[in-house]
Amino acid sequence: MRNILLFFLLVITMNCIGANKASGKTKAPNIILILVDDLGKEWLSCYGAEDIQTPNIDRLAKSGMLFNNAYGMPQCTPSRVTLLTGQYPFRHGWVNHWDVPNWGGGAHFDESLNPSLVAQMKKAGYSTCIAGKWQIDDFRVEQDALSKIGFDEFCMWTGREKGNPLPSGQRYHSPYVFTKDGSKSYKGEYGPDIFKDFICDFIKANKEKPMFIYYPMVLTHTPFVNPPNYSATDNIGKHKAMVRYTDKITQDIVNTIEEAGIRENTIIIWTTDNGTTGKITGKRNGKKVKGGKAKTTEVGVCLPFIVSCPSLIDSNTISNALVDFTDVLPTCLDLSGTDIGKEFKSVKNTYHIDGVSFKQVLLGNETAKREWILSMGGGNNAKLTDKGVENKYVFRDRAIRNERFKLRISTKRKAIEFYDLLENPNENINLIDSLNTQIRKENFEKLYEVSKGLPKQDADPKYVNNPAQKWDVEVSAKSQVWKK
Repeated sequence: MRNILLFFLLVITMNCIGANKASGKTKAPNIILILVDDLGKEWLSCYGAEDIQTPNIDRLAKSGMLFNNAYGMPQCTPSRVTLLTGQYPFRHGWVNHWDVPNWGGGAHFDESLNPSLVAQMKKAGYSTCIAGKWQIDDFRVEQDALSKIGFDEFCMWTGREKGNPLPSGQRYHSPYVFTKDGSKSYKGEYGPDIFKDFICDFIKANKEKPMFIYYPMVLTHTPFVNPPNYSATDNIGKHKAMVRYTDKITQDIVNTIEEAGIRENTIIIWTTDNGTTGKITGKRNGKKVKGGKAKTTEVGVCLPFIVSCPSLIDSNTISNALVDFTDVLPTCLDLSGTDIGKEFKSVKNTYHIDGVSFKQVLLGNETAKREWILSMGGGNNAKLTDKGVENKYVFRDRAIRNERFKLRISTKRKAIEFYDLLENPNENINLIDSLNTQIRKENFEKLYEVSKGLPKQDADPKYVNNPAQKWDVEVSAKSQVWKK
């Protein structure tokens, strides 16, 4: 009799899970967004890396959906602001990297003038938390920056603060960390463990509520250092150790949500902000791959992207659907039961959202949602004037691609490179002067039309200047350039 009851309970459970997958309905799913710093596909074995094994990240990928065609930006700040706003850099203005705590100049992420994924998730009834790396506000100037953006709880590395290089530059051993109690050094402790433990504690304390957790790791960014219990002597060895520790931390997070009994209804989005530093070369699928950070090559911007939720997403799924970082905001809101459309209003402003929800891709109902994805802003070209942070170029270089072809546009709005990624994934055969087949001509014209439809001038970052600080960079009225 007992076995018969267990059988019927199992059938009912499987039917419920199947119904959830078919309808896309979950009961207030938790969402954990993990953003690793400076790591390309060539350092994850689930993407064909040969110089390392990442078993826990591989297991996460097998439990859900692994994306092959996911675009971020080539640098830290543009990627992070794009994730936060659902807008491309030409719209939100952070086209270039700008390390606010170090370079200052009154710059910051102004929540009153920009859309915020976190604020929208909080509005949808979620408890919100962040731990790790931010760097688009100076917490000395705005101690309530994260609260204003929508985070209930936070535990952050401050970023290297100008005028306070030590200890603020420490993100790994004896890190300098900012919480609601202020900033201080944690002697003898390891930063990534502090941030991970903070998130795990938040999960345990809030497991009965819907949670939105943003975990922008400090790993695997330079400086190259050994994590606890590692003793590599060269940079490549230290880098591998940092990747392995990232793999360990990923499993620690998964273990915590499993122990909390919420794994079935928790969506984990695992990705990175840009490619690996160019100081490191790895081997992927039989080929050596030099890190592509700060470049709009595929190794710089086509990033690892994994989404897992047992009750929602089929396991062992590989997707060739096109997604980019602008899609994260509308997708998270869609998964939470909120649909903001392409424009939504705050108290003061109306915001246009460039991204498209890929919820239906996750549910297996659509193989593709977008016809193209975009990345922009290779290299760093910003200047500080008496008006604040401005982009050096009116129109930044960019890459636009579909599933097979990729077009690169120069700062003069000219098409300069065109690649067939199916035939030439290494991007070393430029077809711009060889549009001699129908398929090449058609795809070139489609992608070039996309480029021509974009704004002719990139926006500058939108913010009301914070008060001048003694540690701000100097502005030269004559040259109008920023000085580090």
